[in-house]
Amino acid sequence: MKKYYYLIHFQYLGFRYHGWLKQPGLKTIEFMMEKTTEFILGHTYFKILGASRTDAKVSANHSACELFVNEPLDIDKLLINFNNNLPNDIKVIKIEEKDRNFNIINSPRIKEYYYFFSSGEKCHPFCAPLICSFQEDLDILLMKKGALLFQGKHDFRQYCTKPGLKTNFRRELLVSRIEENNIFTANFFPARSYVYHIHSKGFMRYQVRLIMGQLLSLGKKEINLSDIKESLKGESCKPLRQIAPSSGLVLNKIKFD
Repeated sequence: MKKYYYLIHFQYLGFRYHGWLKQPGLKTIEFMMEKTTEFILGHTYFKILGASRTDAKVSANHSACELFVNEPLDIDKLLINFNNNLPNDIKVIKIEEKDRNFNIINSPRIKEYYYFFSSGEKCHPFCAPLICSFQEDLDILLMKKGALLFQGKHDFRQYCTKPGLKTNFRRELLVSRIEENNIFTANFFPARSYVYHIHSKGFMRYQVRLIMGQLLSLGKKEINLSDIKESLKGESCKPLRQIAPSSGLVLNKIKFD
């Protein structure tokens, strides 16, 4: 039987979801996409495979999944049907037809994440889904220096939880920098907030949040720049404990071949 392949680009606010991956008894993005697809098609003879497994409360400005079906679909009609039936915190932005040679797991070349945070005061509650507020006065200049240390190729074995036996800890960060936030703004946002940019071809479980956790420890003067340098040598197998909250993390973009 001939199969048809569709790449679905979508975005979501993850604050009320338990991440992408479907889990028993929990509301996840994959569950909502499958439930909506079943309603639209009127059957369960399809498969959905995601490009990225985000954690609970993590949002996405651009994510993607591949839909496998046994029938040709009208792309324009499918997009309208998705957005008419998905909840308001999930939106399909584009659908492309692919062939059997496309592989959503191997095709993504770069994943861009943002981590939004503020320092010195508690944010307005409306900020909670997008900005993680820290009431301590963080040393932002020191954190900027620390972020640059992660850029390039390093051994990230301390920046991963529950790795597999064949996990490759040698990874390259293409971008690692902290800037003042001018990406997301609102009248209830703090006067000054920041965003950590981190780009790579792929990330290990909790890697981004563990890196951000180290930068937060650095900003609080709990560690120094030398500690970060040591952690990237791969000489210790003990995973780091300081992990940043998930609600400030946004998958900004997935770039495909």
